[in-house]
Amino acid sequence: MIRAVLAVAALGIALLPVPIARDRAVAPAYDAVWLWAGVRAQPALARAKRLYLLQGQIEATDPVRYAVQRAAVPHLGNRDVWMVVRVETLAWSPAIYDQLLAALARWRAGGNRVVGVQIDFDARTRHLQDYAAFLRGLRTRLPKDCRLGITGLLDWSANGDPKGLDALAGVVDEAVLQIYQGRHVIPGYQAYLAKLDRLKLPFRIGLLQGGEWQPTPGLEANPWFRGYVTFLVNPIEAEGKE
Repeated sequence: MIRAVLAVAALGIALLPVPIARDRAVAPAYDAVWLWAGVRAQPALARAKRLYLLQGQIEATDPVRYAVQRAAVPHLGNRDVWMVVRVETLAWSPAIYDQLLAALARWRAGGNRVVGVQIDFDARTRHLQDYAAFLRGLRTRLPKDCRLGITGLLDWSANGDPKGLDALAGVVDEAVLQIYQGRHVIPGYQAYLAKLDRLKLPFRIGLLQGGEWQPTPGLEANPWFRGYVTFLVNPIEAEGKE
């Protein structure tokens, strides 16, 4: 346990079970979190069982560029890790795929239990079939024991093309639907969550540390619901939202 805490501290990032807000429902014990670049250390309590850790970004430059956000290989101990790649464009060259797979191999060789790759891409609601086709190609390149996850927009549940949603269901292992944009919770997010019965794939709800959260009736009874992921922010940002 001590080694696990030190490993997180070495990243300059630690986990703190800060209440999301007074008198609001809270994801249990922050058991799954996103750790993004630029998040400063918080008082350490490394209790998260699942880490979504940003590794790199695919930039829509000419040519398209893979920008590494975390050059050093982390050492995260006995917990499930998702290697996150922020994506600006789906126009990947063979070299981009090679870089992603090489990073995945390095993280695993470093002793991390990397269970999956998460693609963080703001796919437009009306183009989900195109996104599913890209993900299908990516999946064929990943190791057989590596899951594929994505982040998702709230609008998918309300306005997503049924064929596009079905196509995603056949490709990805989970989608994390974010109720926030940037550092702000989306107004009216509950109206979108009320339509999650249209989504037929495993999903989690992405919360903002310090941001508003009230679960919709029936959410936890949804057979596809798998829990929460909390996006950590710097302590002063979380405090300002309470």
